[in-house]
Amino acid sequence: MVPTYRYAGEKVVVMGLGKSGLSAAASLRASGADVAVWDDQPASLAQGTAKGFRAFDGAAAPLSDVRAVVWSPGIPHTFPQPHSLAVKARAQNIPLTCDVDLLLEAQTDASVIGITGTNGKSTTTALTAHIFAGAGRKVAAGGNIGIPALDLEPLGVGGTYVLELSSYQLELVPHLACETAILLNITADHLDRHGGMDGYIAAKRRIFSYQRPPRVAVIGIDDPHCATLYEALRRDGLHTVWPISAKQIAPGGFYVQDGKLIDTTGSRPITIIDLTTVARLPGAHNWQNAAAAAAAARASGIAYDAIAEGMRTFPGLKHRQELVQQTEGVSFINDSKATNADAAEKALACYQNIYWIAGGRAKEGGIKSLAPLFSRIRRAFLIGEAAGDFAATLDGQVPFSRCDSMEAAIAEAGALALKGKLPGATVLLSPACASFDMFKSFEDRGDRFRAEVLRLWPHKTPGHEITA
Repeated sequence: MVPTYRYAGEKVVVMGLGKSGLSAAASLRASGADVAVWDDQPASLAQGTAKGFRAFDGAAAPLSDVRAVVWSPGIPHTFPQPHSLAVKARAQNIPLTCDVDLLLEAQTDASVIGITGTNGKSTTTALTAHIFAGAGRKVAAGGNIGIPALDLEPLGVGGTYVLELSSYQLELVPHLACETAILLNITADHLDRHGGMDGYIAAKRRIFSYQRPPRVAVIGIDDPHCATLYEALRRDGLHTVWPISAKQIAPGGFYVQDGKLIDTTGSRPITIIDLTTVARLPGAHNWQNAAAAAAAARASGIAYDAIAEGMRTFPGLKHRQELVQQTEGVSFINDSKATNADAAEKALACYQNIYWIAGGRAKEGGIKSLAPLFSRIRRAFLIGEAAGDFAATLDGQVPFSRCDSMEAAIAEAGALALKGKLPGATVLLSPACASFDMFKSFEDRGDRFRAEVLRLWPHKTPGHEITA
């Protein structure tokens, strides 16, 4: 746990009692702050009071003696409708902060690599930290990746925090000052929380604010929003700007060509690794993630051979194209983290002869954008609230079944895939939807997929290895 002495002896309110909120409350209390907690959900509030924290009535209690409000980034504080406690705090000039900002405020001697983007953040964060650890660096990864920032170890001088930062968090980190800041990509997401696309882009751009030397800004150039930001950063004269790409040559940066990861930041191009040999980083989207991780490592002086070895030994992440099982030539892939069409597109592009499990609580735009990949899908198995809308989109283009549960979808998809004996057959859970209509979280959805696959097909067939 990282101590947060800034508020020792002061009154602080923690709003929102998920993992990060409870972690912040515990750190603040251990560091001498007078902590009160609130959550609009009675069950979550009960978790906080059960740990001995005083309840703060977010609607009625005065804020006159409160020094700061530590805000859960998932709770709206501006759009679409600000929470009443946020309105009250701002009216009294009481700052809203979050657990990541408390870490940054407490650990000013450590280096910080910040990573954001609509998709790919978690893989890039984990891969970067894996490379640093393999190179013998003192490193810790946390933030939006699921490890609360204040649950990390104090690193101090010589340490590096690799932080995955969501657009929500980036609005609540005034002390963010990265040595290396990475923006992978931007596609439409969370627009209601940011008042539209301009607000979402502005939140993502905050990662480059107030950077510390050497002020390395790593930015993808494969989508128009990031390409525009790249040109703006390149002209501002404040940053060392390295472009990254998995689709085009990126002079002065890192890119992938014919599967080979190439560094062109020096006097001559250096090929780091052939990514087609790295099974846990399949597809162009993961090649962009690899380019970003390589850029972060090089900015910190890590040697090329250590970067390549880190990529070769990277174990991958759960719920992100996670290989669950291979049997009789069929691969079962858990990509539950694909909560929008753009993320699902990345997975669909990696495989042929796909038996696709999709659906849940749909995001804006549905799956119409995936039409160029429909030819890869042998049959779709539709679940959840979006099943009807997805069926209408697929009608006449992709055969589909509407399933009452994910378990039913898995059983039908697996049986057809095994019966068909098509080369490279893949049962792919990549829902293109949020999970909350049927599951507690995308993690719960992915865990249920894994458990059911292993229950139905417990044995791996020797000699079958995944290729992508």
